[in-house]
Amino acid sequence: MQRVPPRIDAELARAAACQPDLDYSDVPGARRGLARALKLARAFQTPEIGGQGLRVTDRDLPTRDGDHRLAARFYEPHQARSPSPALVFFHGGAFVAGDLETEHLRCVTLARRSGVIVMSVDYRLAPEHPFPAALHDCYDALLWLHANAPAIGVDPARLAVGGSSAGGALAAAVALMARDCHGPSLTLQLLLYPVMDDRMETPSMRAFDDTPGWNAINSVHMWRHYLGALAAGSEAVPAYAAPGRATDLAGLPPAYVLTAEFDPLRDEGIDYAGRLLQAGVPTELHQFPGAFHGFDVGVPQAGLSVLALDEQSSVLARALGAAPEDEGPSRVSREVSPEPARD
Repeated sequence: MQRVPPRIDAELARAAACQPDLDYSDVPGARRGLARALKLARAFQTPEIGGQGLRVTDRDLPTRDGDHRLAARFYEPHQARSPSPALVFFHGGAFVAGDLETEHLRCVTLARRSGVIVMSVDYRLAPEHPFPAALHDCYDALLWLHANAPAIGVDPARLAVGGSSAGGALAAAVALMARDCHGPSLTLQLLLYPVMDDRMETPSMRAFDDTPGWNAINSVHMWRHYLGALAAGSEAVPAYAAPGRATDLAGLPPAYVLTAEFDPLRDEGIDYAGRLLQAGVPTELHQFPGAFHGFDVGVPQAGLSVLALDEQSSVLARALGAAPEDEGPSRVSREVSPEPARD
């Protein structure tokens, strides 16, 4: 188990003491450990309440080369008005672990509380599929949603991308690629304790090598797996792999960046938010004191977590012009599409 920092939030501290000490040098072991941690976290979740329910649909999306399955899960609020704004969300997991279940709670919460359709993407994982495989999947998912927006009741002029941890890196990279390749215009990038810089030279990265949720040692393994033949910290690493390397941030969509005090990734997220502001990009930064990496979904019942998830939902609704939920009984239905999505 990891050391619990003395100034950690009291509610989070109790859960932090039970956080598993995952070793990302062992990818199969880390995947199993993350799955167990997710199962444990769900055991402590309160029942899903509020909102008028969701329609949750799994489907396959086409890929650029057609040689693999790209699964996506759609969370559609029953009260959503067509055409509805939409968020394309990318899960965390150090680029090597996680799937559609990893961020199910967050996606349910964001869709219900914001009134926005959420599409969660099950991108390919390293080390079997190193950079740029995950980025290609994530960008292709955005392109598909934009191209098929009218048919599925989505407003192509009100699209956002978002992600947590490694998914935050992918969201930032997709925003960069959409700008550079004249892709879909984005209304928001939602970056939650994002992975941003393979150089790992910040004070928080040097300080936090045994913190709950994530630590600097695992960052080294993460970048080694994700970059493949590219050496972390070398000049060969492009900004699409590590968005913190991007030198021109002008013209990017407005951003919301969430960071946590006891997180080795803290300073690279704060730095990216500051440079977005300097480039003229409207940016909201919320640094959560007393929190550790992944606190909001790892300990969803804690006061800080409730605040964080409420804020993320409010930011989405405000940026995309959606109608938040009306309080009432919750109804969540599940549908699984038997056929893959079409172009």
